[in-house]
Amino acid sequence: MIQSSSGDGFLLEFLDDMYLKDFIAKGGSKIKFVTGRPGSGKTYFQNKLSEAAKQDGYVVVSLSAKQVWLNDFKEVYLAVLSKLNFDSLIQDCAKELIRKLDYDPDSIPEGQRFIDYLASHDEANILTKRALREELSRQFLQNPLLDNNFASICAQLTADILGHPTMEDGDKDILYRWLNADKTVKLTELRMLGLAPVRITKFNARHMLRSLAEMIRIGGNAGLIVLVDDLDILQDNSGLEELHYTKMKRDDTYESIRQLIDDIDTMRSLMFVFAFDRALMDNEREGLKSYQALWMRIQNEVYAERMNRFSDILDLDRLANQVYDSDYILEMSLRFAEEAERTSRNAMILDDEAIRQIIEKAKFGSTGLPELIRKATLEGESK
Repeated sequence: MIQSSSGDGFLLEFLDDMYLKDFIAKGGSKIKFVTGRPGSGKTYFQNKLSEAAKQDGYVVVSLSAKQVWLNDFKEVYLAVLSKLNFDSLIQDCAKELIRKLDYDPDSIPEGQRFIDYLASHDEANILTKRALREELSRQFLQNPLLDNNFASICAQLTADILGHPTMEDGDKDILYRWLNADKTVKLTELRMLGLAPVRITKFNARHMLRSLAEMIRIGGNAGLIVLVDDLDILQDNSGLEELHYTKMKRDDTYESIRQLIDDIDTMRSLMFVFAFDRALMDNEREGLKSYQALWMRIQNEVYAERMNRFSDILDLDRLANQVYDSDYILEMSLRFAEEAERTSRNAMILDDEAIRQIIEKAKFGSTGLPELIRKATLEGESK
């Protein structure tokens, strides 16, 4: 639960209540964009949203556009997959299946497979095994939100955990390699395991991510939240970053996000949050406005001084102007001072005049209000 009722809590509590605890948890999916000037608190905002999502039972993945190519959605899917413990997620699916068969997974001794547990109670009969197979089919193979190969892999790996039937380690290795888009997997190997002879590409990667989110939900989790920071690297021409986007790669990224927006209603219990400096909106040559097919889908048709928290684009500068009053600025200054004290740094809690000056400066400057407060509080950095 997010404790603050003012400042950043004005937006975070809203997203937690309306999306995490309600819309996404009930099967909806959504994409949000978070923007603001440098120092407006975008990364802090995503960190707090991540904390809230984890408390609500979501699996959360945080990515940086400085480290993951976004122009090929296969790379996004693989980056998300690499951040997850797939074995643990399959274990979650197995436990949920056991519950659906009216057994308690916590009552099974550690290291013992479900089928062996049934046998120890003289219940590993034909009817129970058939019920197990039928539930596997219902959860995975008959689920329209799962890619056919993905569904088959989940069913086989879950069945192996349950002990009926078990798999050879070499076969499991092939399944995991396919999930990770390993090009060395032979199509004949896929056929032998009952999979279609296809590979994961940028064209089916969104379907794979949808399957991953659905598999996470099947395992008893609330859903999947993907936080992508530093999207403004798309217009970076300094040459200092590890990834450099050409015009073609930048347009491919915008198109990839556009396609994700168009597909989001076909997904379940999945939320994407992209964060970027507001320059990405203001730059008409390289920013979001340069790709009209995307901009038309995310722009706010009606501009208002007060923040609409349902908007696709959440402007943290407008949030600061709306809800950061003198009391909250003082509270932030106290927080920065306490942090400085823990690291043996000097700090000066802001007085009324300093707060007034910061509010005025924030109206016209290029730095976000939270960063102005931090710099003014930490002695020497405001000079």
